[in-house]
Amino acid sequence: MVFRSRRDVLASLSLAAAVLPLLGFSPSLAVDKQPKTLLPPRIKPGDTVGLICPAGAAFSKETVQVTKESLEALGLKVKLGKHVFDRFGYLAGTDQARAEDVNSMFADKGVQAILAIHGGWGCARLLPLLDYKTIQKNPKPLIGYSDITALLVAIYAKTGLVTFHGPVGAATWNKFSVDSFKQVLFDAAPVTFQNPKELGDNLALTKDRITTITPGTARGKLVGGNLTVLTAIIGSDYLPNWKDAILFLEDTNENVYKVDRMLTQLKLAGVLDQVKGVVFGKCSDCNPGSGGYGSLTLEEVLEQHLQSLKVPVYSGAMIGHITHKFTVPVGAEAEIDATAGTIRLLSGAVV
Repeated sequence: MVFRSRRDVLASLSLAAAVLPLLGFSPSLAVDKQPKTLLPPRIKPGDTVGLICPAGAAFSKETVQVTKESLEALGLKVKLGKHVFDRFGYLAGTDQARAEDVNSMFADKGVQAILAIHGGWGCARLLPLLDYKTIQKNPKPLIGYSDITALLVAIYAKTGLVTFHGPVGAATWNKFSVDSFKQVLFDAAPVTFQNPKELGDNLALTKDRITTITPGTARGKLVGGNLTVLTAIIGSDYLPNWKDAILFLEDTNENVYKVDRMLTQLKLAGVLDQVKGVVFGKCSDCNPGSGGYGSLTLEEVLEQHLQSLKVPVYSGAMIGHITHKFTVPVGAEAEIDATAGTIRLLSGAVV
């Protein structure tokens, strides 16, 4: 047996640490070289939208029908995925079946956009099963939020295709959400996302307020989604390059200490140190829970983790598990103004 000194071991580790980045490795294993940005074609009246359930099961046929009628009201046609009504426990069928629906919808020349009906859990299980070459050759809008985040960021990371953190089929298709959806996906508009400022009969704005954590403006590619989902795939190679990105986040039904834990994970993985700005959307029903006496507030946790980054940061954007939501393109160039609480697309996110 050959014994090595502590100094020799440390020297070897230092050499490995120096070599790994050259081989394409990074602390969070995000892709080192981001593929060229690929814009999908815009959605047009008469186009067909493929409906899929890549995560949770479609327990309610009525929900699927309402989704179909909502899209038809937008002048669109609908095609159901082969496995939409499959069920495997809390999942909408086996991993292979759900991945088949994603791959098939991208390959289908008669489908111009793809919309998830539900979130839930399960998209991360599909990432090794997706046909990224076929997806890249057949660019089309993929839309959803919550657990769909895993698909949105992985497909962007692997193919460069801009994806869309927007409504799922089962969401409320109200005027605010529909207007944002159409501006981004139908009109290819360089939208400025800004919260509504309706006072009602109040003397001051009481809902959907933004909070400036660090003032200023910043430009970069929008990357993000659900905080829980993003942190669950840290350490995989299904995440994009975070360098100079504008990170946006949202979540729901998480105790404050869990938000603290997940932001800590993003920090330890080196993600937060690379971004040019942060937009934290809504964290609905994120309460202290059983955190005990003297729990930190959500505002305190956000300030502690994000103020120290010395980049523009604001919270409260209409992104998340809410009825009125923006359709935010993952991979699009944008400028945020943390003082005004706005996200401005520098160009259209579809062609």
